[in-house]
Amino acid sequence: MTDQIQRFLFDNTNVRGELVTLERAYGEVLERHEYPPAVNHLLGELLAAVALLTDTVKLDGTLSIEVRGQGALALLMAESNPGGELRAIARLAEDAVIPGEDTGFRELVGEGKIMITLDPAGGHRYQGIVALEHDSLAGCLAAYFAQSEQLPTRLWLAADGQRAAGLLLQRLPDESRNQDADAWARTVHLADTVKDAELLGLEPLEVLRRLYHEETVRVFDPKALHFACTCSRERIASALLNLGKQELRDVLAEQGGIETQCHFCHTRYHFSVAEVEGLLDDPEEPAPTLH
Repeated sequence: MTDQIQRFLFDNTNVRGELVTLERAYGEVLERHEYPPAVNHLLGELLAAVALLTDTVKLDGTLSIEVRGQGALALLMAESNPGGELRAIARLAEDAVIPGEDTGFRELVGEGKIMITLDPAGGHRYQGIVALEHDSLAGCLAAYFAQSEQLPTRLWLAADGQRAAGLLLQRLPDESRNQDADAWARTVHLADTVKDAELLGLEPLEVLRRLYHEETVRVFDPKALHFACTCSRERIASALLNLGKQELRDVLAEQGGIETQCHFCHTRYHFSVAEVEGLLDDPEEPAPTLH
């Protein structure tokens, strides 16, 4: 299986779609952390979802999906950009107990919210927030689009700890191109028949053939995806500045320097006393930080 996203549309309709398959990128995320199997599955679904949404919104920047809950799983976050770079993390609540591999989304997360953040390379940051009111990640994301974007959007997500995959369908507002009034209902109904094993085990074109062999589907060239972390010494320095001068100097007095690491990729960064004092003497404006 190749890590890629496959765009397609149905001719003479206003329905478009995407299929994503992940194996190596998903594996690289899991290799850097030790999460319970149920969390690994949900993290795979989130990776597939963030890849699908990034390609959908055509953002020149970074898109992140963040799930914050009050259950055993306190945080789930994935990030992507137009270059096909993906990364993700999870954070368990203190003393969290996860019953088993089949623990469901709502049982893991409990009450909470889902946030989608668009951080363009130039321009203002945008964040949409909706409550977690559905029993699956796909259902919560569909609710987000219905409420925040007002675009009918459906997702089908699957992951098994080794592979992750997803299918997205979206109805565009341009009715002038739609010559098939039943296209949206029909394509969604057919997608509802897809099985996790098909999404995870078949190539994207074979999934499309099985689901839509009676439809006229236009397929575009796939785009490659891969794991990559966007951390850097400069971004970590900006995050340190957000702690405040006094707290940083307290840490320096106690430890004689600052040792930290990226939560996503575990790259370690060391800042000496002189380096931190240099940041404090002439700091640039702190950049927005990630979790």
